[in-house]
Amino acid sequence: MKKIVASVGLVAVGVTGLQADVFPGLTAESGKPWTASATLRGFYDDNPSTQPNSLRPQGSYGFEVSPAIEFLFPWEQTTLSFGYVYSLKYYENKLVNSNGHDLNTQDVHAGLTHAFSERYSISVKDSFVIGQEPDFLRAGNTFTTFQSYSGNNMRNYGAIDFLAQLTPEFGLELGYANTLVTYSDNTDPAVTGQASNAGLLNEMDNAVHLDGRYQIQPQTVGILGVQLRQTDFTADQDISPGAPYSNGQPIMSDSRNARSYYGYLGLDHNFRPDFTGSVRLGGRYTDYFNSLDGQTQGSPYAMASLKYTYLPESSFELGGSYDYSPTSLYPGVNSVNQINTSAEAGTVFMALNHRIVPKLYGSILAQYQNSMYVGGVYDGESDNFFLVGLNLRYQFNPNFSAGVGYNYDNLTGVQAHYDRNRVYIGVTGSY
Repeated sequence: MKKIVASVGLVAVGVTGLQADVFPGLTAESGKPWTASATLRGFYDDNPSTQPNSLRPQGSYGFEVSPAIEFLFPWEQTTLSFGYVYSLKYYENKLVNSNGHDLNTQDVHAGLTHAFSERYSISVKDSFVIGQEPDFLRAGNTFTTFQSYSGNNMRNYGAIDFLAQLTPEFGLELGYANTLVTYSDNTDPAVTGQASNAGLLNEMDNAVHLDGRYQIQPQTVGILGVQLRQTDFTADQDISPGAPYSNGQPIMSDSRNARSYYGYLGLDHNFRPDFTGSVRLGGRYTDYFNSLDGQTQGSPYAMASLKYTYLPESSFELGGSYDYSPTSLYPGVNSVNQINTSAEAGTVFMALNHRIVPKLYGSILAQYQNSMYVGGVYDGESDNFFLVGLNLRYQFNPNFSAGVGYNYDNLTGVQAHYDRNRVYIGVTGSY
């Protein structure tokens, strides 16, 4: 399922999104195996540290420099792509909880597809990022935290999928995905009196799925699938100092470890060559096997998307999901020794890219997420997060463009409310 990221740089997670957004001229038909670019932007951010409105510091002007390079090698049965994007943002005013005025982000990514024959194929992809923004550090379309954290925070997402078409009507897809997240704030909670970002958010997530795929109609594939997913929190820290379980046992990072079992039905359908849709509906059972009382939970599971390329260089995408999500919320043990283990995250997103006139392009990226917390004193309570990004780009020639944009973020609910406005203007040169 396609995923979007809305940020000042409009940097997408994954190789496919990066090629589309940063290197529009790099395709298998272009005949050029590489493209390099450099972007210079000036911006204003009225809440760069995503502080609560009650503590909002002064906003800041700044500038961003972002070089990038991308490679694409299409062969007869194999396609290989990889690239690197670097961004330096300098803020006039010093950032909260930071020793400096600048933020550095890096994105290294690669993808490989190979067809062994007409019946057997494999795809491999990996994305490694170092950054601070919550949308940059997520692996999919769901936020695990809504805050911006300074430091060299890292996220690596890798996936491999093998497709076997056993008969003309029936095939199997076997896939594995891994997400590794580490945060640079690893301070001792015994000293600070509060959980560190690493204690709450460092995780290793592994998921294996097996889908049976049946060709119902020439344009429709029915799916019956199962998935096993395990999320392990790896910091080995007390994440609720001063508020342990009622027996005095500390609440450690791995108290939130989760093992989830999924079952689902689905459809992939091509309404026409330029209009496709996908849906998965089912259920999930999760065992929080390290929690003191062995908390468990059952929940619906859903993913859906539609994509319509209605004109050349113009497309619309709509999607959503409902699934388990890790959370940065403190455990909040209740009277029966249950803690906040996770969130049920319902997400809806939309992406519109439109060629307004031959050289002028516009885009709208929007997402809404409701995170309903599971267990502990926050059980059943929610955070609501909304973001939107607007962008205009004028392509003077194939190698030079200029753009302006606006981004808005808003968080309300259990965690402290904040909103954030960002505007930017810049130029990009590519070769």
